[in-house]
Amino acid sequence: MIRAIAPNDTSALLSLAEATGLFRPEHIGELAHMLAAHFEDINDSSGIWLTDDERDLVGVAYFAPERMTEGTWNLYLIAIYPKYQKRGRGTALLAQIEKMLVERGERILLVETSGLESFKYVRDFYHKCGFEEEARIRDFYQVGEDKIVFRKVLVT
Repeated sequence: MIRAIAPNDTSALLSLAEATGLFRPEHIGELAHMLAAHFEDINDSSGIWLTDDERDLVGVAYFAPERMTEGTWNLYLIAIYPKYQKRGRGTALLAQIEKMLVERGERILLVETSGLESFKYVRDFYHKCGFEEEARIRDFYQVGEDKIVFRKVLVT
């Protein structure tokens, strides 16, 4: 079941992010601050958090509009517990995001990830889901770690 997150999901979401191994400890702290800000600011409805819930949290995604654009959104986070990966859960979560954005008439969904070899399966996932590599910024995260930006056109 894909649904909006609730405040009582916070601990499980942070555990999920940590379990993926894709986030450094300081990023988990940033994620905790983002979640707290989301729940404290009832006036900020620009970002959308979804979770895949099967008695326990299985996955999470966060996406928000790109400021000063028309119809461009960023997928800032999508993560699935490792034991549930390669079962279509991430694909289903991403499909729900795309469906929501298409229904709203949004145009483009962007996502960025690392160029490290250990992130190859992440890049392969985006390719499989119809994203195209749009840009690469060398040494972005640190020396030797590029940022790769993927793009998918939602409405033509």
